[in-house]
Amino acid sequence: MRASRIVPLVVATALFMENTDSTVIATALPTIAESLGEDPIALKLALTSYLVSLAIFIPISGWMADRYGARTVFRAALAVFMAGSLACAASNGLGWFVAARFLQGIGGAMMVPVGRLVILRSVPKAELVTALAYLTIPALIGPIMGPPLGGLITTWLDWRWIFLINIPIGLIGIGLATAFFEDIREPERPPLDVSGFLMLALGLATLMLGLASTGRHLLPDWLSWSCLGVGAALLVLYLRHSRAVAHPVLRLDLFRHPTFRASVVGGSLFRIGTGAIPFLLPLMLQIGFGLDPLQSGLITFAAAAGAMFVKTVGPRILRTFGFRRVMVTNAVLAACFLAVNGLFTAQTPHWLIIALLFVGGCLRSVQFTCVNAIAYADLESRDMSAGTSLASVAQQISLSLGVTIGALALEAAAGWHGRTAIRAEDFAPAFLAVALISGASVLAFRRLAPDAGAEVSGQRLAAKVSVPAR
Repeated sequence: MRASRIVPLVVATALFMENTDSTVIATALPTIAESLGEDPIALKLALTSYLVSLAIFIPISGWMADRYGARTVFRAALAVFMAGSLACAASNGLGWFVAARFLQGIGGAMMVPVGRLVILRSVPKAELVTALAYLTIPALIGPIMGPPLGGLITTWLDWRWIFLINIPIGLIGIGLATAFFEDIREPERPPLDVSGFLMLALGLATLMLGLASTGRHLLPDWLSWSCLGVGAALLVLYLRHSRAVAHPVLRLDLFRHPTFRASVVGGSLFRIGTGAIPFLLPLMLQIGFGLDPLQSGLITFAAAAGAMFVKTVGPRILRTFGFRRVMVTNAVLAACFLAVNGLFTAQTPHWLIIALLFVGGCLRSVQFTCVNAIAYADLESRDMSAGTSLASVAQQISLSLGVTIGALALEAAAGWHGRTAIRAEDFAPAFLAVALISGASVLAFRRLAPDAGAEVSGQRLAAKVSVPAR
């Protein structure tokens, strides 16, 4: 098989494990909260701790791959992720569970970005969209299997078993990487920006801890606000630091490329909205509508099925219409279908919910294909590692913000009615809030040139072929 096919399929093993894990947890969240004696909203810390861990350690993933070799780091990351999964299965309290998820995030921070870096350095730009499609198609099987599998295990077995399914998948990934990966590394690499890494890591961790702990008094109010202030101050210090050093841990100068800037800024806004779905939707179906985890999982998998269904036609859509037109139009449509989730009631037919979730999944899948591909359209090979780190950090922060903002909107809706308990009617304003943020991504995508990323989309090549010879 060609490198544009076999390498993405190997990396997809890691994505499959990570995506299965996240969707299984989302389905089982209310049951896990009950078992640990916690409010379901409090378990947003378990979701955000994983995402924050990704954001903290992703910036050094490229340097680690260049220093120790991509294959070595990829296999070690899979092992760490499996260790975190075992710790999750053994947890008996919220603190332990959150710490175990953080450990999982360390593994996830290395395995997926490093695997994507292998793809970027192994596949020609003209085949990049196809390679990314091969990467995401197998990985999308995880979200399809995750909700029903999580619901089945949670309903009929103990929820701790949901983390043990990662072990055989991880072992398969280690074996495939050993057989098919080259140990790619850069012969010349800059020194690690240790002080910048510490500023960024502590800044992101404290800022997101402050955001995630607000609302339900998971921490004293003064401590939550202190975390917000300290985190923001450290991130401002990092901005100044990154301009003063030759090799910052995150190269913010990459924003000078319009395609990269639109991908990161617009993609982050879009993901804030969609990142709230795995948190809000299972809670609405189980707490709001009274469904059990299995029934919930058999409904929510439809979005992932839609994403997988449309993935194969993504490159064809891009070749026909180009990045700018697709991203602007699709962002509006996807935001509308996100807001529609808030209109569901306990009396809404399940077939209609499944159909609308399926279409929404199709739209989001097209958008993610565009955002992921155009980010690297104008980057040179030497900038791929830095670009991968920065784009991945922005992705995880936006997903974490999606969970946090969705939870805050849910709590605000309940508080508006003078309640602390969440009811079905509180989900409509929460979905509307995150949909508006997702739709705001249009402002970034509209600034792209009409032919932006034409080499990656294949539109330029198609135009040349269509011109008759003279």
